[in-house]
Amino acid sequence: MKNRYLKMAMGLYLNYLLLGMINVIIASNMNFLSQQLNTGSVEISFLISAIGIGKLVTLSFSGRLSDKLGRKSLVVIASFLYVIFLVGIPLAPNYHFAFVFAIIAGICNSIMDSGTYPALIDAFPENSGSAMVLLKAFISIGATLLPILVVFIISNNLYYGFAFFVPAAAYLINGFFLTLALFPKHKVGKYDHYSVDYSTIRKRFSIKPVFWREGIGVVLIAFSSVALFMIIQTWIPTYGQEIVGLSKVEAVGLLSFYSIGGLISVLLLAFLLNKVIKPITIMVIYPSIAFITLLALLALPYPEVIMVCAFVLGLSTSGIFQLAVTIMAEFFPDKKGTSTAYVSLASSLAFIVIPFITGMMTKYFSVTSVFIFDLAIAILTILLGINLSFRYKRVFNPI
Repeated sequence: MKNRYLKMAMGLYLNYLLLGMINVIIASNMNFLSQQLNTGSVEISFLISAIGIGKLVTLSFSGRLSDKLGRKSLVVIASFLYVIFLVGIPLAPNYHFAFVFAIIAGICNSIMDSGTYPALIDAFPENSGSAMVLLKAFISIGATLLPILVVFIISNNLYYGFAFFVPAAAYLINGFFLTLALFPKHKVGKYDHYSVDYSTIRKRFSIKPVFWREGIGVVLIAFSSVALFMIIQTWIPTYGQEIVGLSKVEAVGLLSFYSIGGLISVLLLAFLLNKVIKPITIMVIYPSIAFITLLALLALPYPEVIMVCAFVLGLSTSGIFQLAVTIMAEFFPDKKGTSTAYVSLASSLAFIVIPFITGMMTKYFSVTSVFIFDLAIAILTILLGINLSFRYKRVFNPI
């Protein structure tokens, strides 16, 4: 039987495809924005921090808004607000205006998440895991398409703002599409009076998990995993251009290699998780692969090598954060909302702190220092993954 929420799902997934474009749109247009706003790449990287500020500010109340106003209202509002960001950035008369528009993008991200996740869970209760994985897949598709659009614009000597205006038009159309879509009723759904089966939970645990031990471990790895991929996503075009000697078009194209790797990673995880490999194992394997790849990137700065490294880094950094959310919910199944909010908080802090730190590093050192810093973050993520794996085995009874 056809699910009556398929129209809604189509609109939500398109939103996240466009979000994938937004995630790399500033890095892909760093040179153009520097010229327009009469500032350096360091200040442009701070715009990404502004997105994190918007997310952090909204995170504290977006969940409550979703429960009160409904999922549909938040998703539609986010779609229209993203139009303001996408039109505003290329038309911003100065850096201060651009900073405000970037904060609006962060607000959009937070309220869109708060509406989308519960809407998909309510619409597909038997396949909610697959529905979540598909969101990440569409983000990767969008992040692959945007650099291709930028390369087309550069190659044809078109105004760089078209890279912003195209997704803006898509968000506008999709916002109206979603106003006509049917959403699950947020106050009378299956999960409104959901109660946890504590007897089943107790059987799974060898010892009771404690937030200040297991929970903090997950929060830390959520922060480091976001930092790990943010640095690559933001600075690999600059590294390709300044260190490897790629042209502007070739450097931006590295983001497509990165995003394709991320998409393949998501599809692999959707197929292999819990059938062949556990999420907790990925938390150690993926950062280890990223560490080795970053070493190769720094040691062998050649065009062919960096293209392969971009792909492998996309493969080995995508999905770690989503798995952190999953593992946190496993540790604290009776407090999923509260515990996973801390994971989202870690993500928002990474969006604020990491662009600021790496921006200052490129200002006083070079873009190479940024990837050495990322190497250190990869080591930290591996250690956190090993610790989390140890705690996971201590807490849960073998099945």
